[in-house]
Amino acid sequence: MSSPLAGRRALITGGSRRVGRALSLELAAMGIDLAIHHRASEADAEATAAECREAGVRAVVLQADLGTAAACRALVAAAQEALGGVDVLVNSASNFLPRAFEDVSEDEMDLVLSVNLKAPFMLAQAAAPAMAAAGWGRIVNLSDVAGLEPWPRFTAHSVAKAGMVMLTRCLAQELAPAVTVNAIAPGTVLMPDGSSEAATRRSSEKAVLGRVGTPGDVAGAMRYLLEAPYVTGHTLVVDGGRLVRP
Repeated sequence: MSSPLAGRRALITGGSRRVGRALSLELAAMGIDLAIHHRASEADAEATAAECREAGVRAVVLQADLGTAAACRALVAAAQEALGGVDVLVNSASNFLPRAFEDVSEDEMDLVLSVNLKAPFMLAQAAAPAMAAAGWGRIVNLSDVAGLEPWPRFTAHSVAKAGMVMLTRCLAQELAPAVTVNAIAPGTVLMPDGSSEAATRRSSEKAVLGRVGTPGDVAGAMRYLLEAPYVTGHTLVVDGGRLVRP
């Protein structure tokens, strides 16, 4: 399926595995050249890049630990150099730390906020000037429903993802009209590796549609937000109706 964004250039963080891989493949299907970031999954990133190239686009692999602003700026610069520019930024890299509120250490809190909130802020800060100068850009942030409802044992994660929702709204205001900024808040779209049948059933029962979603559901939402010229500052919930269940 052709896209009006064919020929654009994207940097996607955490784009090698699971949902990130599906997003990378969707970008390639749209005809977008891409830089696929990973922290420690080089083999998966190279495999995803090879699949993207089969769609006829350029795909490069870049490694970075997004724990510092300097690393974020260097990653954007590397992507711009490799692709000749970055028109699209997809902030997909995330961590998922289950921990009771009273047990979260300072180091753990710093790690959760650093990857899930500070890094997207710094990456957008580094990528936005060139987008604004070119008069066109797209940023899509991956939050999740934990940013919209409190999750027991995931207080730090929920706080970081809620910050991502507000970051999206702030950047939409700051970067308009040249750059649109939106977010996706998935529910359960892919069970953790090794999940039991019972765990899958419990997750399915939380959604009014009665099933777990797929990474493709999130990829479709990303495509819509990238192609939509009159949508910005929005968080698109992709949760099978989890948030509307009484």
